[in-house]
Amino acid sequence: MKKVFVSGCYDLLHSGHVEFFRQAAEYGDLYVGIGSDKTILGYKHHKTVYSEQERLFMVKSIRYVKDAYINQGSGILDFLPTLDIVNPDVLVVNEDGGNDDKRRVCEERGMEYIVLQRTPQEGLTARSSTDLKKTESQIPTRLDLAGTWIDQPYVSHHAPGWAITISLEPTFEIRERCGLSTSTRNIIKKIWPYQLPNMDPEMLAKLVFCFENEPERVDSFISGAQDSIGICIPGLCRHYYNGRFWPERIKTCQDEAVLRFLEEHLVMIPMEPRKPGCSVVEGEDITKTKVQALAKAADDCWQAIMNKDLQVFAKAYMDSFNAQIAMFPRMIQGCVQSVIDTWSKVPGVLAWKMPGAGGGGYLACVVEDASAFALTHPEAIRLTIRRPGM
Repeated sequence: MKKVFVSGCYDLLHSGHVEFFRQAAEYGDLYVGIGSDKTILGYKHHKTVYSEQERLFMVKSIRYVKDAYINQGSGILDFLPTLDIVNPDVLVVNEDGGNDDKRRVCEERGMEYIVLQRTPQEGLTARSSTDLKKTESQIPTRLDLAGTWIDQPYVSHHAPGWAITISLEPTFEIRERCGLSTSTRNIIKKIWPYQLPNMDPEMLAKLVFCFENEPERVDSFISGAQDSIGICIPGLCRHYYNGRFWPERIKTCQDEAVLRFLEEHLVMIPMEPRKPGCSVVEGEDITKTKVQALAKAADDCWQAIMNKDLQVFAKAYMDSFNAQIAMFPRMIQGCVQSVIDTWSKVPGVLAWKMPGAGGGGYLACVVEDASAFALTHPEAIRLTIRRPGM
């Protein structure tokens, strides 16, 4: 009997996986390689739903599977060490899981390479992990990097300036009252519950802003435009405010090297949510000099990101946060200062700030190496920036 090998994550195990195993087992005894928690975190920037040991147990329990292993390699070819254990005759992949690297491995090892079409068991609905994830809301969120508060006219009328945001894939639990624009995100879900419509991102952002700030709103507060812009416009974005609610100019960056630079140096640390009734605007002290400092920090931050200069980026990021709390000292009330005191001393942390209005939620940190930091600090959340078309 030939030995047949397949490999994958199998995090959201479903009928499509079982049917794939059944079809692959028709070629011989089936052995399965399973992506490790470490590999998936590094490759997909999010933690698994089920641990590697749970996934191993579930896969081994499927009757078509002869045996299964946790892959000890890394990246897309993480299964290479498992091939040395199994010594299979055949490698089977799905039509969307094949590539030239896997074909070349088969040629080098004298293995047969078989590509299967995605066909569901008769009478069942076709399943994929991507489709299952879309049954949950895939509305992005946003992280503001610099210039927070400049999108409010009562701030920018002192001095104009840019706000800088990144649109984030919802690869982690987005908690309420935590500075990640959940109020705007919840407004979006009332119109489009699962994903943003395919339309011009800037127009979409303006529609969301107008819908959230409709004339009959019961409170008098106008949500800043940086929230709708940060959510709706993919990639890295900066928007220029000059005494008005909507920015005069919007500039985006979709350069892959720049986005990767940010993903490699940003993490978030969860903390307690902002408490109900907490007001971060009490005791505000807004002056022209302080707003100018905020605007300069945002300019410096953008330039550092464009240059992919980590040390300058960290300093500008820190300067922006210091300018914010100089105007709104209650951003760091409650538990926030103690969390800052703890994490600012952790090796590898270069800078920190509160997302949004502060008062709780997350500490967004610039770190030397996000991948290494997340491995040694499991509570740290790695970020995936949303690209156009995602």
